[in-house]
Amino acid sequence: MERLSTLFTSFFKIGAFTFGGGYAMIPLIEREVIDRRRWVAPEEFLDLLTLAQSVPGPVSLNTAVFIGYRLRGMRGALATLLGSILPSFLIMLVIALFFTDVRQNPVVDAAFKGMRPAVVALIVGPVISLARGMHRSLYIVVAAAALVIWGLGCSPILVLVAGAACGILWELFIVGKKEKGGAR
Repeated sequence: MERLSTLFTSFFKIGAFTFGGGYAMIPLIEREVIDRRRWVAPEEFLDLLTLAQSVPGPVSLNTAVFIGYRLRGMRGALATLLGSILPSFLIMLVIALFFTDVRQNPVVDAAFKGMRPAVVALIVGPVISLARGMHRSLYIVVAAAALVIWGLGCSPILVLVAGAACGILWELFIVGKKEKGGAR
């Protein structure tokens, strides 16, 4: 059983060294919990990530909570949550105290502009990683969902609900019929 302090420090490091929001944290979480610590299998991580995206809140925090809960219950969830948010809170507190003095500094402005491409790369990385486990026909579903959200302006929540409903129907009717037919 993992120690709560280990869960906290693992997620504290992730929170402290990630810029760009929730999706930018996913590759670091993935590396820590799958490759380094071997807390979850890659397939299980994909399931946890899917679940984390389907509930309200930032995906990285939801993922941290689900991993902590899986490993140590409510205490593990609290440890990973605090580990994830405490660095951001402390950094924002320091920035709020000193930001007005340095915001107009050309070096600070250049640093923020220079971080933008890195943040985009950090967000694209998990997308490519998640796509590796998908069946090729699902790329059409991804493209259709993106078109519906960005092209038609449909709510991502509606697209998630429709995707969940389609997945359930697929399992119940298509896969279920194949299993019944093969069991005879």
